[in-house]
Amino acid sequence: MQRLRSAFAAGRMPHALLIHEAPGTGGEWLAYWSAQLVLCAQPSHAPCGQCPACRHVSQRQHPDLMPVTPAAESAQIRIEQVRELAADLALTAHQGGYKVAVICPADGMNRFAANALLKTLEEPPPRTLLVLVASVPSRLPATILSRCQRLRVPAPPREAAVAWLEATRGPAEWARVLAVLGDAPLLAAAADPTALLATAAEMSHDLEALAGGGGDAAASAERWTRADLPLRLACFENWLTERIRAGLVPGNAPPEVRASTHSSSPGPTIKETFDLLDAVRELRSSLDAPLNRSVALEALLRRLSPRRAA
Repeated sequence: MQRLRSAFAAGRMPHALLIHEAPGTGGEWLAYWSAQLVLCAQPSHAPCGQCPACRHVSQRQHPDLMPVTPAAESAQIRIEQVRELAADLALTAHQGGYKVAVICPADGMNRFAANALLKTLEEPPPRTLLVLVASVPSRLPATILSRCQRLRVPAPPREAAVAWLEATRGPAEWARVLAVLGDAPLLAAAADPTALLATAAEMSHDLEALAGGGGDAAASAERWTRADLPLRLACFENWLTERIRAGLVPGNAPPEVRASTHSSSPGPTIKETFDLLDAVRELRSSLDAPLNRSVALEALLRRLSPRRAA
């Protein structure tokens, strides 16, 4: 933040920032802080957080602020949105200063949208700031990455995240919540810890049953797709990761994971589990695609079934 303040004060503010965030660590917050920095009515104290401009940015209502987010019921930012943004940026600022675009998540742009943004990055209008927020910048074309100044927002240490959550939300099993969501304190702060941990426990029970030769893959898939599927897939990914650790370093895994990994009726091998983990991640990243989620998930769950001896 001090780096951006210094650049703005010296008149060296870049025209494009890429905020590379660990998910849930505040990349979007930093993007709008950057918008307040250049739109604040008190440049010598920017961002003051108190002037009308700063308040309007925090409410996403400033006339010179253009947020770009995925289209309704989609995880993608589409070319029409980027073309509309380019047209808006070409207009004179309402308040005679900067015009700011915040694209979040920028790695949610489809290929056509990313290509459409490139022209604006190559020839930005004067006093324009484009802020891209991405958790997986590698999904963006190299031509876009090369035209942005990158800022890294790493995940905080687990202990610091737990302390912040306790101060912000009060006592709860925050360490367990973060174990499910990853070190993403802002995601955790928005969650109901009791409901989240109940879902995680249900998932673990179902997955252990399926890996042990019981359970019903079709019924589980149908139930999971009816509610909280992104969270359930995150739990699935975590559970597979623990099984991989159990196979490579058995002493590092919980007893129930070690027991299921060394079952007399072997399930997937370590390599097959890695392949399954990749497939779960692919499904998580394509939830906005036109696919039958229940069928796709059932196919993955059936890969957990133990192999019977001939």
